[in-house]
Amino acid sequence: MFAAVSVSVMVALAGTGFIGGIRLNLTPSEPLGIWRIEPLSRDPVVGDLVFICPPPTPQLEEAWKRGYLRRGLCAGGFAPLIKTIAALPGQHIEIGNTVAIDGAVLNASLVRASDGQGRPIIPYSGGIVPPGHVFLHSSSASSYDSRYFGPVPDSGLLGLAEPILTFDP
Repeated sequence: MFAAVSVSVMVALAGTGFIGGIRLNLTPSEPLGIWRIEPLSRDPVVGDLVFICPPPTPQLEEAWKRGYLRRGLCAGGFAPLIKTIAALPGQHIEIGNTVAIDGAVLNASLVRASDGQGRPIIPYSGGIVPPGHVFLHSSSASSYDSRYFGPVPDSGLLGLAEPILTFDP
């Protein structure tokens, strides 16, 4: 009986959190903990830390199979990502050993040739961020972000990522 009540309470809290825009981050790309999705009432700008649903592409499905992404309620069954917007439409992205945006090297943007298990990772080829897209970044060295999957549609933006209770591992 106690177990059934405990499960019911957890399901109710999870549902309330989902409806209320509360998310639990368990990935090292940003501090671990409890976050809130704050609706974005303006156009996104470079430097915004956001929750965004990745598009359901074969490349991101493969990333899920490798364990880079979690399952969630976004299209394709992916969980929202917490990433920083590093570039907007019209900006030029160059990918080499690091990422350069409009000729300026992006801090903490080392591009890896393989993942932690030695599997090759193919980086994004670079180019101009198209209209209606954003280029995402995380300063975590092991982050799977636009360095590898390229710009994503800004239609997936859920809002700003606001920490409620976080801690660094």
